[in-house]
Amino acid sequence: MKRKLAFGAALSASALLAGAIQVSTGMAQAAPAPVVGQQRAALLAQADGAAPAAARALGLGSQERLVVKDVVADADGSRHLRYERTYGGLPVLGGDLIVHQDGKGAVKSVDRAIPGTLALSGLAPKLSAAQAAAQASASVRSTLGTAHDSDGPALTSVDSTGAAQLVVWAASGSPRLAYRTTVEGTRADGTPSSQLVVTDAATGAVLSTHEQVQTSNAAGTGNGVFVGSVPLTTNYTGSTYELKDNTRGGQYTVTLKNKQGGSGTLYTDADNAWGSGTVSDGASAAVDAQYGAAATWDFYKNTFGRSGIRNDGVGAYSRVHYGRNYVNAFWSDSCFCMTYGDGASNTHPLTELDVAGHEMTHGVTANTAGLNYSGESGGLNEATSDIFGSMVEFSAGLAKDNPDYLIGELIDINGNGTPLRYMDKPSKDGRSADSWSSGVGSLDVHYSSGVANHFFYLLAEGSGAKTVNGVSYNSPTSNGSTLAGIGRAKAQQVWYRALTVYMTSTTNYAQARTATLNAAADLYGSGSAEYTQVAATWSAVNVN
Repeated sequence: MKRKLAFGAALSASALLAGAIQVSTGMAQAAPAPVVGQQRAALLAQADGAAPAAARALGLGSQERLVVKDVVADADGSRHLRYERTYGGLPVLGGDLIVHQDGKGAVKSVDRAIPGTLALSGLAPKLSAAQAAAQASASVRSTLGTAHDSDGPALTSVDSTGAAQLVVWAASGSPRLAYRTTVEGTRADGTPSSQLVVTDAATGAVLSTHEQVQTSNAAGTGNGVFVGSVPLTTNYTGSTYELKDNTRGGQYTVTLKNKQGGSGTLYTDADNAWGSGTVSDGASAAVDAQYGAAATWDFYKNTFGRSGIRNDGVGAYSRVHYGRNYVNAFWSDSCFCMTYGDGASNTHPLTELDVAGHEMTHGVTANTAGLNYSGESGGLNEATSDIFGSMVEFSAGLAKDNPDYLIGELIDINGNGTPLRYMDKPSKDGRSADSWSSGVGSLDVHYSSGVANHFFYLLAEGSGAKTVNGVSYNSPTSNGSTLAGIGRAKAQQVWYRALTVYMTSTTNYAQARTATLNAAADLYGSGSAEYTQVAATWSAVNVN
């Protein structure tokens, strides 16, 4: 299913472990619940106190101990207790395990990093700690000037070597005594290196080298057509940078090279500096799209705790340079992607920030209320994208794209400098509805959206003339009432909860009023000022 941006032809444990561990199968899944403060401390203390019993039940040896590391609690009361292991007081690398409990503290299963038992002939190393540190440093120095895919650009210097720590190595091969040493250095692009080197305590052989500075997610810079100069999180492959963000679900940007189909070609770059800010540089539009996807991800994550469009931690991808002279942008559920045309004469890309937020929000709506894309529910669908597209702008706070309640104001789709839509007074575009009437449902969804757009603006900012972020607005009410507004932060929470908890595929405006009142009651109380304001604001757009 595709969602277009604009309109018409132009655009559209208390008892932790007792006795032997009994493992059940078919463990049900439950959503994680926040574990913070005193609750988390109590759970950690319970798990720590039960560690000796857990070690016995798991059949660990007399020299082995469990040390609690973390506890994850699910909404249904299930708990997941993560333990590290020691042997003779030494850390065991590869000895960690997780005990899974049901809500009553009964163990359902155990996941171990390594199977079997752990036994060493002795704990006396043949090499000294100083010798081990020297060998670890030498092993890292031998790689100077050589790039490794997993580490990033070549290491150019070794700056310091920490003290070697005696450990038990059990992550691979036969368990043995080993040393763990941290060697610090610098890579060719200025990225710091901190390599954790594990060496055999008897022979000095390198057992493992692990780079602790994760250079696969590189700090790049971009210069977009609309977003200006912005930071970008990119992916380094060992030889080139990709316009791919592994910190946000792996979302990435491709060019279609003016084709109208296919998965496109992933953007890559040698120096991690993307775009020039000009339309003639195709990477500039890609910067807009990639930054817009990141800003939208961050908005939903930071504002609502939502992890990606489907709330599953998976990022969508973006396609730029779609077709020729394509004056549109759209979201497609089938490819789980966003697509941007280059506009008239291929010189006006539609990659503005609120467009990105708008399009990705169609995906959120599809995965929550699923509002049908016709009639009044279609208007609510479009308005939801306008609402959260604008809120993405406010969340990002870019100087070059001033946050406002104007939709697509920078892409100049009308050719006269006017925005696509106005949320304070939707009818200013000549077609959208300011308030509800019996014929609203027969309008194009991009125009019937005006009722909800107007409602949201009034709920956030209030009525009458005012200036927000240097932009002047003058929002009327259909019943002549004067509204103060409850602020953007509260208004967006009301709309999101209504969308995700109460709206259905067929919700119309009258039902949207009920949905937002339910949401306001949940969030602030049925007798709250916020609840009263939601009701009054719907009346101000003739939804009674």
